[in-house]
Amino acid sequence: MDMKREGTRPDSALQPVMDAEEVNLYLRDVFPQACSGETPDYRALEVWPGGCTVRLEAGFQHLRPGDTVAGPSLFALADIGGYVCALSHIGRKALAVTTNLNINFMRKANAGVVDGHCRILKLGRRLMVFEAGLVAGDTGETVAHATGTYSIPPSK
Repeated sequence: MDMKREGTRPDSALQPVMDAEEVNLYLRDVFPQACSGETPDYRALEVWPGGCTVRLEAGFQHLRPGDTVAGPSLFALADIGGYVCALSHIGRKALAVTTNLNINFMRKANAGVVDGHCRILKLGRRLMVFEAGLVAGDTGETVAHATGTYSIPPSK
């Protein structure tokens, strides 16, 4: 399933207001814990109408025994994917927060690149619902699938 394009019409009303580079710069300011350094562990790769792709460079600090990427690191990738979807479509609202995130782990993810292909299922005034398919390795097998909801702060 191509999460990137499925369910996104070319005439979609979901138009980004920030591209991946702008989101990454903003994340360095508001979320340096996860998105700082020369090459951050977590970062946005691409933003498109209704979605985004985020990446985790899973190294030693993300592994559990057996050289498996730890569940909390995959969970964080899905959550950051939702945050990037929100920010890229609503703008610089750092206080957008996760209100729910469910994840299903499907198979082992080895150290290395894990990409999260995220798409917005619904974007309202107060809530954004999204899904994320996490894929790893050269084969691009799905290692986890998540759905989540972000609360959007009210405009002043």
